[in-house]
Amino acid sequence: MTLLKSWEMPPASRPISFVSLIFCLFGLGLALGCDYPTAHMIISENIPSTSRGRLVLGAFAFQAVGALGGAAVGYAVLVAVPNLDAWRWMFASAVVPALIVTIGRFYVTESANWLHTRGATERAKEAASRLLERKPQYPQEIVLHPHGAKPDQTHKGGGSFLSLFSGRYRRATILASVPWFLQDLSTYGIGIFTPTILATAIGHNADHVRSMSDLVANATLAAKGDAMITMLLIIGIVCAVLLADKVGRIWLQVLGFIGCALGLLIASLSVGASGGLKIVLIFVGFMLFDFMTNLGPNAQTYLLAGEVFPTAVRGKGAGFAAAFAKIGAVATAFLFPILLATIGTRWLLYGLIVSSLLGAVVTWVYRIETNGVNLDHIGEATNEQEKTQAVA
Repeated sequence: MTLLKSWEMPPASRPISFVSLIFCLFGLGLALGCDYPTAHMIISENIPSTSRGRLVLGAFAFQAVGALGGAAVGYAVLVAVPNLDAWRWMFASAVVPALIVTIGRFYVTESANWLHTRGATERAKEAASRLLERKPQYPQEIVLHPHGAKPDQTHKGGGSFLSLFSGRYRRATILASVPWFLQDLSTYGIGIFTPTILATAIGHNADHVRSMSDLVANATLAAKGDAMITMLLIIGIVCAVLLADKVGRIWLQVLGFIGCALGLLIASLSVGASGGLKIVLIFVGFMLFDFMTNLGPNAQTYLLAGEVFPTAVRGKGAGFAAAFAKIGAVATAFLFPILLATIGTRWLLYGLIVSSLLGAVVTWVYRIETNGVNLDHIGEATNEQEKTQAVA
């Protein structure tokens, strides 16, 4: 039987067009893009400052848990449906969880901080009362000073998007966006190629796909490799959860970037190696990279973006940081295959080493430590840190 590729099928036999698929994926990306930078702000603004780091990162850890579950589902579907229709079942498997999350979003308490800065004092009071509901009730009564009658002078004129690049917020904008951009360059780049590399190391994938069985076998091995890496992501995030409120975000991010550079350096040594040594260098390098990126920049950039801005511009700041970072992710997807073919694996890894070290430098130069700082006073804390660093 002749195997017809999807693009060789007659138009009438194609159950879904390329345009329809792109449209659906765009909608999916738009929804995730709206949710991603706002979810952690809801958590940050609704929990105590002393435990904010570990609770936000605890929620962030479920991203890695979901990735591990996705790899398991992908492997199971490929085993059960070893043909080109497997991807449909993979997408369908996410429908029920997505519906559950969507319904749950309607029951999330609005941020009292956000409502308060906009003068909605009564709604802020209701939101705070809902969060503080307990038996026996304490405190008995919640009193919030109205912002509507007397605007907060520290945030006056700071609510526009362009204000993120003004002198007051520029430091926070750079800290939140630039390291995240540099982190995404290496994390998404390595993430694209790591499953395939590990699949080669732990199995025998076909270099040239000649049949449907070769295609499915390669995808199955890649799913196994992805699951192995994701386990390390979870371990790294667990360590970040335990240390964020003790060591601090800045130190973890700086050390994480340096650890990423070291892991990439070890992986780059595999280019000139052979046999067992090559596999060892690949495994050690990528494992160290994935552990350190989730201990440091992958977790801490997400956390810091929702903490370094005052409430009046926190949504805009965190949204811009996430969007700017994803420019790096998109650039990686398009440029990595070209760079890999043009300059080779070794020099590509060297470039990622430089970007990781640059991330450590930018983090330290523009540092704003938010560990234990009340988000209502984050602007004041930022100004004090700038004065202290200027004197030093």
